Amino acid sequence: MNSAVLMLEESAKRYGERIALIDGDKATSYLELRGKARKIGTALLALCPKTSGTFSPIPVFMKRGEDAAVAILGVLYSGNPYVPIELNTPPAMLEKIMNSISPSFVIADEEGKQKLEALEPVNSRILLFSSIVNTHPNDNAIDNAVNLVQDSEPICVMHTSGSTGVPKGVVLAHRGVIDYACWLKNTFCLDSETIMGCQSPFSFDSVILEMYSALCASATLIFMPEVLFQYPKKLLEYINENGITAMFFLPTVISSIANSGALHGAEMPYLKLILFGGEVMPTKQLNVWRRHLPGIQYANLYGPTEITVSCTYYIIDRDIDDSDTLPIGEARENMGVLILTEENQTAEIGEVGELCVLGSSLALGYWADAEATRAAFVQNPFNPHYCETMYRTGDLAFWGEDGLIRFVGRKDSQIKLRGKRIELEEIEAAIISISDIEAACVVFDPDSEEIVAFVQTGVPLTVRKLRQQLLDKIPRHMFPSQLKVLDSLPLTPNGKVNRTLLREMVGGR
Repeated sequence: MNSAVLMLEESAKRYGERIALIDGDKATSYLELRGKARKIGTALLALCPKTSGTFSPIPVFMKRGEDAAVAILGVLYSGNPYVPIELNTPPAMLEKIMNSISPSFVIADEEGKQKLEALEPVNSRILLFSSIVNTHPNDNAIDNAVNLVQDSEPICVMHTSGSTGVPKGVVLAHRGVIDYACWLKNTFCLDSETIMGCQSPFSFDSVILEMYSALCASATLIFMPEVLFQYPKKLLEYINENGITAMFFLPTVISSIANSGALHGAEMPYLKLILFGGEVMPTKQLNVWRRHLPGIQYANLYGPTEITVSCTYYIIDRDIDDSDTLPIGEARENMGVLILTEENQTAEIGEVGELCVLGSSLALGYWADAEATRAAFVQNPFNPHYCETMYRTGDLAFWGEDGLIRFVGRKDSQIKLRGKRIELEEIEAAIISISDIEAACVVFDPDSEEIVAFVQTGVPLTVRKLRQQLLDKIPRHMFPSQLKVLDSLPLTPNGKVNRTLLREMVGGR
């Protein structure tokens, strides 16, 4: 399979009348999805014919939903990679992304068109989705374009989310997405009866998990309303009403639902699989889910965008104490994981080092940023015989005695205070394990050399009480010197804790 869009072709051939997408009250079969996407591909090929070894990234700047999915698949039918951009992207960032990609064409809906036209200058031709979706399909042109695609070519340029600066454009390849989707299907037994909930924006890498695993398994993908995630009880009701069987959640969402009490008395007869990743999953909140909904399979996925969503996984198959660290597990199929010391040697069991990844799903690099690509995507130091790319994640981890990997934190979150090395994530895990603590984030203020803990809790909490409860969990030199209680921790647009904003709050800055 040389192109990921062939997963749609195969599903349309085998299960043409089965529902592929549900968006609100609108349901679209696999044959209908294929037909619409081929119309988009035909319109693009008329403007820019595909030739062997060439491709032109085409941004899709549309509201999340069925039309955006059709546009994305249409771009793939034209033999080109897509660039998903959210409608709420700030104008300055949108302009920088557009200048970086320098696309000839952009597919947009009406709202996206207006926002693009507000930029100065606009050097790309805006193709209105409603105008090109009615193009008469040229199946010969489409088939020829798809046949010319190589699995090593880009499938998309996905800009990593962050709260500072301009995100890098991570270039993912067809082979990486195909390999990942097939692994998900086989490992978690996804099939044509699966109904996958889609809660991720198209610009976040978790949508690759949702969308392409559904295509690979000939499953149904249902776009979930974003507003539901503010109301845990209504979210659970929606999952039941729509018979959703599989979901990907960020740990912040799992924790929020657990803390809300919505799981008490909840029955989820259809939901069989919950995958989570992107952040450290607090075991205390996960245990709330497992106590109330023990029949669900839970799996912890780890990996940055640069390795196509996930490179390790751990299926929770045992009881885990609230204060334990959840493993990120073992390498998935066709991926390899190394943990290297600062001297580039293999770390011993229990020794912390940088987690590095090899395998079929590595990204091709960063779009138009050769320097950053060379720094992160390097030669495997243990292979002197041929070129083998290794990605340095910047994450710290160690091998446990059980052969499973434990995540420690980011290299840039490891501090040295009064001669001792401290992992800020270790302090967070200890705080979260305390009863009544709903969430925590720990930052370091280099000016005052203070560790500051931001805590989300529903009950009054003092520094003295926190210190007393931490006595048995972490050594004194790791104790936070400041405690700030918030109604809720601030989040980035992709639902992760906004650490940059919290750092700015330290000391009133």
